[in-house]
This record gives sequence, structure tokens and C-alpha cells, in this order.
Amino acid sequence: MRRDDLADLTAFLAVAEARSFTRAAARLGQSQSSLSQIVRRLEERLGLRLLTRTTRSVAVTEAGRQLLETLRPAIDEVEARLVALSALRQTPSGRLRITTGRHAVETVLWPALERLARTCPEVEVEVSVDPALRDIVAEGFDAGIRLGEQVAQDMIAVRIGAELRMAVVGAPCYFERHPRPATPHALTRHRCINIRLPTAGGLYPWEFGKDGRTLNVRVEGPLIFNDMPLVLKAATTGLGLAMVFEDQATALIAEGRLERVLADWCPPFPGYHLYYPDRRLPSPAFAALLAALRRQPTADQAG
Repeated sequence: MRRDDLADLTAFLAVAEARSFTRAAARLGQSQSSLSQIVRRLEERLGLRLLTRTTRSVAVTEAGRQLLETLRPAIDEVEARLVALSALRQTPSGRLRITTGRHAVETVLWPALERLARTCPEVEVEVSVDPALRDIVAEGFDAGIRLGEQVAQDMIAVRIGAELRMAVVGAPCYFERHPRPATPHALTRHRCINIRLPTAGGLYPWEFGKDGRTLNVRVEGPLIFNDMPLVLKAATTGLGLAMVFEDQATALIAEGRLERVLADWCPPFPGYHLYYPDRRLPSPAFAALLAALRRQPTADQAG
């Protein structure tokens, strides 16, 4: 096999798994045009069409599917061998790509990155802050950080954060005009600030629990955001009630800018998990990041 053949097959694999020349080009650090030429050259050499291209999507043909099924195990084996070789290095090194949300970055990932920078300076971490769930395999991420309930069943998930709680809060000026809700059902009579979930596209139903009973409430109000800092800003200015992570409101409550209600209806729930494909053999760099993440005060359980 010529050296160019291996490069062409790697390019095809990236496009086929990502179903996109754009995402594959970003993953490989190449231009879309050069990647398209490489795949076309491979198709001409084989005399087969491997991909069906439209202006909006890329699909794998039957010939492409068979080649993909052959390539993936072979590439996995090569990657495993390379990982084993890199483990001979005493100092972890290399680049890791992580996808996560902003709250997870601020609460669990950032402290770990500070520790990693001091102990493993040759490890480079690229963090993609995105509230939407991503296909970490197709998009070339080494791992993701999400709440345990959001992690797909076919992933390995390791708990890296303490339990979390939600908090329903409002500004003192809001409660001067409106009675405090005594139960979650009372929220239907209040002006509430909704948040749209990028993971599902719908509005987040406020989740409550007490004495083994769970309750979801669909609230209504004048504003909808997909960004939690804006939700907090609207709440502190008295535009409505908001449901946020407890730690996001702690300082504002202490300052008297927000007041909490329904605290007994907001039980703790499992926090953040690092997740990655089960076929991935941890490299020294990945193991170092995982060790740094698991040094959170109460993150000693595996999901």
C-alpha cells in the first residue's frame, strides 16, 4: 500500500463518520476543497462511488458502507497500538478535545484544567463550550462532560462532580407584587422565565421532588432564553421567577438580590460525568485529565 492510499482512506473515514465534509475538514485540519478532491481521487482509483453528496448532506453508498466496516476496526487497532506505544512515555502529552456546557466548565472542568496545567504541561486540552449534546465519535471529541441522565447508554461514564440542586428564585421587588408560591402547582399563576433546552429544542419543564414524589411543571412567562446568565439577570431585575442551579444563585441570595422559594421541593441529584466511547483505550494524557477531574471533593463514585 502506498502512503497516499492510507491518507486517502483516513480522509474517507472521517467524512463518512461525520456525514459532513465541513466537520471532517475541521477535525483533520484540512480545507473542504482538498478533502473533497482526496475522496474523489480515491473513488476514481477504486472505480466506485463511495459517497453521495448533496448541497445539504453526505450519505454513504453501499460500497462506502462496506469499506467503512472494514476500515473502522483496522484503524481502531492501529490507534490502540499507538496508545500503547505512547504509554511508554513518562510524561503525558498530546491534545484532548472535550465538549461540555458552561456550568460544567465553571464548576468541575476549570479546577481540573488548572491542576493539569501544573502537573502535565505537555498536555493540550481543547474545550468546546456548547449546551447542545454532540456526537463525540462523529465529531472527533475524546470525551464529553454532561449530567449523568444525558449520557448515552453505549458510553463509559465516570462521575466527576458533587451532587447538584436546583433553586427557584425571584427578586425582592417581584415578591412585593406577587405572593410566594407554597407548592410547585402555584407556579402556574406566576410569571416565570423559561429556558429552552438545546438538547431537545423544547422548553425545560421545571422538575420537583418531595417524599418520593416527582412533579414536572410547565411554566409560562414573558421571557425565554437559552442562556442561564440571562435567566439570572432577568430574575434579579424582577421580571419573573427562575429555576437555576443552586450554586449560581448562592451569592445573589447572600447579597439580598434574590430570594429562594420551594427549597423543600428541590432535592439533590447526580452531578456531572465524563463520558467517552467504550472502544477508546485511555492514553496517558486522557488518564491524567481523568485523574485531575476525579479530585473533586465528592466525586469519588463511578457512573
